[in-house]
Amino acid sequence: MRRFSSKHVKAKALVCVAMAGVFLSVASGSVGVPMGGSMAFAAEKGNTKPSHQDWGFKGAFGTYDRASMQRGYQVYREVCAACHALEHLSFRHLGDEGAPYYDSHYPNPSDNPAVKAFASDWDVEIIDSETGDTTTRPGIPADKFPSIYANDIQARAVNNGALPVDLSLIVKAREGGADYLYDLLVSYTQAPDSMSMQEGMHYNTAFEGGQIAMPIPFVEEQVEYQTMEISDGHGGIKTVAAPYASTEQMARDVVEFLAWSSDPKMEVRKRTGFATMLYLLILSLLLYATYKQVWHNVKH
Repeated sequence: MRRFSSKHVKAKALVCVAMAGVFLSVASGSVGVPMGGSMAFAAEKGNTKPSHQDWGFKGAFGTYDRASMQRGYQVYREVCAACHALEHLSFRHLGDEGAPYYDSHYPNPSDNPAVKAFASDWDVEIIDSETGDTTTRPGIPADKFPSIYANDIQARAVNNGALPVDLSLIVKAREGGADYLYDLLVSYTQAPDSMSMQEGMHYNTAFEGGQIAMPIPFVEEQVEYQTMEISDGHGGIKTVAAPYASTEQMARDVVEFLAWSSDPKMEVRKRTGFATMLYLLILSLLLYATYKQVWHNVKH
């Protein structure tokens, strides 16, 4: 079983030096546009309005796709985790109600065997209580996802000056949300001949300015999807065939997972909201019936 640690990921990150530019804002200083700001360049800098995608979690009764979220976590773990952390999530959150690996047999997510296995994939830094030295141990469900780098200086040093952003809230943090994120991941193309690209930058039509530090994140069949046995959260199991790992499929899956990480209580909130509205409707009808009964002989 592959293990992850800060040192391991740092070494791996050297392979994707420019990769940390994903989702960077222009203000970060790691992404720029050609000097001069001519009208010709303004016409070439890319379409920043995201296309509309059909996401199952949209709408008042929308829910997350469990199979897609699980594949998305696989994509994050095998590709994105080389540079980007999930600092606002703990491993146990993967087994919460509404989460990718929720199982009603394990109401306490810390007891969920899948969550335990994912946590143990990572090495977590701790302080030795006797010597005070930094050491590592396998992760447990209560641990937060580890930082990829020790600090921002180290992160920039191994990523060509670019600072990788945390992904745990990225869908909520970017205008356009899931649509923008999906477009960003699949909108790499050849830059127009008239456009002057900065060194180390890549042309992306969805990114403001058209130039982004991250190279194409996915290639066909970069991850190996497997047929999955998915819990419906209520004791039932369904089999989901493995889709072809196209760049679009991987992008869609990782966005589904990151949409959940940005709003992990969405399904619970929607159910609570619906129950509240139903309660208020029934209460209103009862109050109106009471009013008509009590005051029916009184002239208004």
